[in-house]
Amino acid sequence: MAKMRSVQVSHPKGPFELVEREIPAPRDGTVRIRVQACGICHSDVSMVENDWGSSLFPMVPGHEIVGQVVKVGAEVNKLRPGDIAAVGCMIDSCRICSYCESGLEQYCDATPTSSFSSYERGSHDLVFGGFSNSYVVDERFALKVPSSLDPAGAAPLLCAGITTYSPLRHWKVGPGTRVGVVGIGGLGHLAVKLARAMAAEVVAITYSHPKRVEAIKLGAHQVIVSSDEADMKANAGRLDFVVDTVSGDHDVEALLNLLRTDGTLCMLGIPRKPLIVPPLHLETKRRRIAGSIMGGVPETQEMLEFCCTHGIAADIEIVPVQEVNTAFARLKRNDVRYRFVLDMSSLAA
Repeated sequence: MAKMRSVQVSHPKGPFELVEREIPAPRDGTVRIRVQACGICHSDVSMVENDWGSSLFPMVPGHEIVGQVVKVGAEVNKLRPGDIAAVGCMIDSCRICSYCESGLEQYCDATPTSSFSSYERGSHDLVFGGFSNSYVVDERFALKVPSSLDPAGAAPLLCAGITTYSPLRHWKVGPGTRVGVVGIGGLGHLAVKLARAMAAEVVAITYSHPKRVEAIKLGAHQVIVSSDEADMKANAGRLDFVVDTVSGDHDVEALLNLLRTDGTLCMLGIPRKPLIVPPLHLETKRRRIAGSIMGGVPETQEMLEFCCTHGIAADIEIVPVQEVNTAFARLKRNDVRYRFVLDMSSLAA
């Protein structure tokens, strides 16, 4: 049987090592993808380091997967050999609950199956991720990538892109909406691009003065420096909606003050410490704190088409797989603008 190559970690904190496994034969309804590009997400780092206590080892990370379909099983209708396909954060769900039936698989009552560090549904077989030159997935959870999108630039859209697109769509961001984006990083830089393409007025919110120029280049109409007390005070009560992409501990109370009456602060990052929110900041202006994760399969496909139409891709640094340990070390230092993408062709035998 043919072999596939992957890089995996055998225990928390790595390091990565090259391994070979047999390529699973496509079953009915599944497709085999020759992986061309796979993004590196901060959550990959958290999983490798077992920050959330749920990681399974050995682990092949990767959930921002783009590649060419090379083989399909019986009863596959959406994709065919030669198509460029993508896989995001999940590869299965119960398929029968109300969420799955309405295309909201990310909220599946039985919990969706993750693209790596999980067990295949109904078994104890580990799921290995996209840091590999081959990936087999059920057609239902594969996306078709428009031909005009570059595979490497599209890869981060499968997590960072859809994680920001979904709340912007859900809260009906568009013309006449003033949107704040907190944190100009892997998620934040895409949130700025997406909100701008939705015709909203985009306000980037960053702790760093030097990020002003970067944020404007990405499409922000205005930049607020959160470390500047006068700047924050001058913009109090001006924003309709704020997406907060920051995972480090930070002052959420100050962000709430930027919201107008009935404004919403949507949390996308995962700070280690619980939020401290004085109820008065919510009650006096009928403000809300909400949260969101990635989108379901239909919405993710919609997002890819939207990005194709508006020429949106992630700002990336492409690295060969052989430099994955270095890339992880740099990512932990936030030393990337704005997303690493692994060139999976460098795994060729």
